[in-house]
Amino acid sequence: MESRVLSGSTTLHGLPPLRRRLSTSAPAASFSTISRPIGTVGDGGNLIWGRQLRPAILLEASPVHPLSPVTKRETRLRPCPAAASSPAGGSESAGDAEVGFLEKYPALVTGFFFFMWYFLNVIFNILNKKIYNYFPYPYFVSVIHLFVGVAYCLVSWAVGLPKRAPIDGNLLKLLIPVAVCHGIGHITSNVSFATVAVSFTHTIKALEPFFNAAASQFILGQQIPLALWLSLAPVVLGVSMASLTELSFNWTGFISAMISNISFTYRSIYSKKAMTDMDSTNLYAYISIIALIVCIPPAVILEGPALLNGGFTDAIAKVGMTKFISDLFWVGMFYHLYNQIATNTLERVAPLTHAVGNVLKRVFVIGFSILVFGNKISTQTGIGTAIAIAGVAIYSYIKAKMEEEKRRGKAA
Repeated sequence: MESRVLSGSTTLHGLPPLRRRLSTSAPAASFSTISRPIGTVGDGGNLIWGRQLRPAILLEASPVHPLSPVTKRETRLRPCPAAASSPAGGSESAGDAEVGFLEKYPALVTGFFFFMWYFLNVIFNILNKKIYNYFPYPYFVSVIHLFVGVAYCLVSWAVGLPKRAPIDGNLLKLLIPVAVCHGIGHITSNVSFATVAVSFTHTIKALEPFFNAAASQFILGQQIPLALWLSLAPVVLGVSMASLTELSFNWTGFISAMISNISFTYRSIYSKKAMTDMDSTNLYAYISIIALIVCIPPAVILEGPALLNGGFTDAIAKVGMTKFISDLFWVGMFYHLYNQIATNTLERVAPLTHAVGNVLKRVFVIGFSILVFGNKISTQTGIGTAIAIAGVAIYSYIKAKMEEEKRRGKAA
């Protein structure tokens, strides 16, 4: 799930640490009373923002227990007389020495995150389609995607990486609609992947911005500028052109991809109403757990009998037990990891970079799927796909610029 967590707090590296002069008569405990937890609203707070989860809500600060690790660490801080009396140059040298490689080359680190995001996403799409070629049960495979991800999250919580965030009834009520839409969108996406070419599914899913704009205008009552609507015209035109001559076209794949677009649109609407101070890793874990519960019943009802009457045995006969289990495990891992890396990537960049990154990701997936599976596409399909992707790029650019201007206006 491609979500984003923006932190308003910033850190200046390379500057000498500032120290407050304390009078000798002040009690030692008074130093700890002026400290406060990093990440509170006063420091800029946190803002959930992303394609998969977009609640544009400023998060409330969580109270810190007096005996929490943060407070304990801060109460141990004491002014260093030697450093205070040392020359300014010595203090700056110590500050420079503490700057690590990740802080010194942030652009290189961000580029690595983008590479891993694209790489994992491409591998997931290719492996996912290969599984459907010998095991055409998208509802069951969708459950496996989420099950492996949930197992990964539970193991991570067990070892404390990350520490599990508590959840209550109020937060659960906010996350259930988001998770239900996520589960429906995930299943219908996989139904489309199983029945048509991967490139065609991603071309149809390029219509997602159109559904988002329509929902914002007619459901949320937000006025969408004419320029944004005009930028969506080539998206609709391109998808229509590609659909008319797509060799793998069938109505099941087309309608499933359209339902996925609608589900993800409603997910965005519900996400904007969700307010939480939970970090993105824990948030995605809880959404995955709820989505898994949502996806199990349709998989059992629609595919359970077929799986028991030869679905599993046919797949094992084609590729063997070891490869079958290995493929299911790894496709689930790649699904979870690419969504988690996408979250970590998008929280490091501005909205405009985020928009461009999402468009380029779709181009990479379409291109690699055509190369790997050797899908034959007509000239009209290729032109339509290119027009649709170009329209998404224009739309994303205009929308990101508008959001940036809106934030600057509020800041001013």
